[in-house]
Amino acid sequence: MAKIKDRDTLAIVSGLIGLAGIMIVDGISQWADLSKRSYREASAGIFVSKREAMSLEGQILGTIMNGAVSILGANFIIKRMSTNGRDKLLVKGIMSGITFGAIATVIPNIVPKNRVKPKDATSNLSYVFSNVVYGLLTTFASAKLGHDSLFDVPPQNDYLKPTEKTSEQVKLAPVAR
Repeated sequence: MAKIKDRDTLAIVSGLIGLAGIMIVDGISQWADLSKRSYREASAGIFVSKREAMSLEGQILGTIMNGAVSILGANFIIKRMSTNGRDKLLVKGIMSGITFGAIATVIPNIVPKNRVKPKDATSNLSYVFSNVVYGLLTTFASAKLGHDSLFDVPPQNDYLKPTEKTSEQVKLAPVAR
């Protein structure tokens, strides 16, 4: 399978994979009556009224906003893996999902006009679990779909020649006989 060589494209693809995980967990959480507000309604509630946030147009707006935040989060995860490596994906995925998800969950809760924000602990715990799933899916998708050259560590300084070859240099080097 061809690997993705562009960071932005990889962020879009892995962010949307993570968004799909959020939507599935959020849907199950609402179906099981654990969450009082869907992620989409809470996101749309920042921009429109409670009634409009629950309409079809509000749901679409919330999905678009969640998608944008998911792609930004994927970009952050890819940059972190570029500097810290692609090992221990499980831990990195959980931590990234919780960290970025906490930021994304706080934003709708601090907006004074948001009348759709969840006020119960169960809904917020559901969001945390959704964010863990997002972090895991996005991290694994980025690591598996991204080309090796995206994760090469930049040199510590520009004065000394690097002691290790990048993945592109290794690929292009002639095979020793």
